[in-house]
Amino acid sequence: MISVTILTKNNERYLDEALQALQSFDEVLIYDNGSTDNTLKIAEKYPNVTISKGPFLGFGRTHNKASTLAKGDWILSIDSDEMVTPELAKEIARLNMKKECVYSIPRHNYYNDKFIKWCGWYPDRQYRLYPRNMTAFTDADVHEQVIVDGMKVIALQNPIIHYSYSSVSEFLGKMQHYSELFATQHCGKKKSSPIKAFSHGIFAFFKSYFIKKGFLGGYEGFLISAYNGHTAFYKYIKLYEANKNYKA
Repeated sequence: MISVTILTKNNERYLDEALQALQSFDEVLIYDNGSTDNTLKIAEKYPNVTISKGPFLGFGRTHNKASTLAKGDWILSIDSDEMVTPELAKEIARLNMKKECVYSIPRHNYYNDKFIKWCGWYPDRQYRLYPRNMTAFTDADVHEQVIVDGMKVIALQNPIIHYSYSSVSEFLGKMQHYSELFATQHCGKKKSSPIKAFSHGIFAFFKSYFIKKGFLGGYEGFLISAYNGHTAFYKYIKLYEANKNYKA
């Protein structure tokens, strides 16, 4: 049995569409971190959805907490703004899954209703289908991944559709959230400085816009590259300030 796990907090915008795409799965476990919008009302409409509530522990540990609450031996981890395509659902249903395998899934990222093929957003394979008794997510607060060491990775062909951001305001909100998590995770463990923050920011923009060909993406390519540069800068400047206040 495959259990789908989704972490939520105020994710009403795309959740209905996401859950509609998952109706062929026996269980969808929502692990909610304190939604105050219509997220839980939307989830309650679906008979295959189970709702659990608990604190946010950082992305890696929270994903792992959700997996322990699920019934299935296999976990398909999906974000609330990701849609499992019908073709992917059928491909998964046909799998002869083996417990030593982790399955990677291509993710198609959209911004302004445009499929983004630049800036490092494509190809964007994600390890999302895994046997929970054999592996798990890393404990990282941000940029968590399923551990594949010692596992065989099999690439699926059909994609998840990801509506990553819908506005500049969402870019800024996620920049704030991810940079805070980065600083918390690395405080007292990783060195930083204003110069390091500046150089990381400049390089992240350059890599995204030129090396990853963001310039081919017009306005969206420039905006995403600028976001990548600013996020890198604020990650390291926040880490610099956190380290100054850190007491071992």
